[in-house]
Amino acid sequence: MPFKKIRVKNPVVVLEGDEMAAILWQKIKECLILPFLDLPILSFDLSILHRDATDDAVTIEAARAIARHGVGIKCATITANAQRQEEFHLKQLLPSPNGTIRQRLNGIVFREPIVFPVLTSPIPQWRQPIIIARHAYGDQYAATEMSTTAGTQLQMADTRSQNAKRHAIHTFTSDGVAMALYNEDTSIISFARTCFRYGLERSLPVYFASKDTILRVYDGRFRALFADIYETEFRQAFQEKKIFYQYRLIDDMVAMALRSHGGFIWACKNYDGDVMSDMVAQGFGSLGMMTSILMTEDGNIVESEAAHGTVTNHFRQHQQGLETSTNPIASIFAWSRGLLWRGRFDHHQPLQTFCALLEQACMETLHQGIMTKDLALLTSPAQTWHTTDQFIRHVARTLSSKIDSQ
Repeated sequence: MPFKKIRVKNPVVVLEGDEMAAILWQKIKECLILPFLDLPILSFDLSILHRDATDDAVTIEAARAIARHGVGIKCATITANAQRQEEFHLKQLLPSPNGTIRQRLNGIVFREPIVFPVLTSPIPQWRQPIIIARHAYGDQYAATEMSTTAGTQLQMADTRSQNAKRHAIHTFTSDGVAMALYNEDTSIISFARTCFRYGLERSLPVYFASKDTILRVYDGRFRALFADIYETEFRQAFQEKKIFYQYRLIDDMVAMALRSHGGFIWACKNYDGDVMSDMVAQGFGSLGMMTSILMTEDGNIVESEAAHGTVTNHFRQHQQGLETSTNPIASIFAWSRGLLWRGRFDHHQPLQTFCALLEQACMETLHQGIMTKDLALLTSPAQTWHTTDQFIRHVARTLSSKIDSQ
């Protein structure tokens, strides 16, 4: 009996990307999504050339669409530097599209490794996920930067009154650079609440780590607000689940995490979360095995994506007509996790079941020894590897078989 597509009523917002990630994205849609789902898609082209052509208006439109429809699924995109600006002949250096979307949605990013026990990972004792909760507002990603010259005095002032208090920061003895950061209590409180709610949902302890011994006011504010929200709103629920919250200095937290077996949520400020999520991904084996979910405090808006970049080196091979062995699992899970939330929001059980089967098909394919080169190298010297096309098509066959047996 032929398979009947699962009909999805409400749309998902799909953000198209760049380079090899975009090639993977299209193959995943063609082989693993559209054959099985009657899915309304609102597509936005966030490729570097289209963002440049629209002066980044397309990114803002995409963020508004996600806020309106509740679910976004994003492909990896290029954030250009001076070298990329010259390569693509860009009019200007636009901000990170991820940063723009996060600022617009004011959500929290949860990055979690896809654990595959057979891998010989760099930190073999990590057998339970370490979930990085990244604050996605302010800090370096919304900083104002400037270059300056010798003799300049840098000041900071509160301009609310004529008698504004001014702070002398530095007098430059040579040419140099400066940067101003900010954050807001409302965003920090939202960050804390979202982390604690996610800890309760996953029954995992929560740590927040920063450097309040150096940034006594800035990081101290984060620490104080986290403690207050925990004590007044979450302590009892955490105790009932036999989990806990703890603050640690970030250097101590890194040491503890490296000694641990995993199994906790690690809340980080914006920049720290960016760095530590890459460290955790590599510690578990591969950036190609890392999920990323952006979630608002009320839990009503979600954007999923792969945590890796656009895989430029593989794209260069693809441009030469060569077959590549690029790991598509994180991109597949970006689709499955985004669609899972569409299913949850709509109380659509068949869609939720499809998402579970898709992820199971990926893991069963790996267990059968069908894997891309990055994972084969982490499995054993004798492990063979397959091209991206071969891997995706094997997942599609496994998924079809699983759906037929339902």
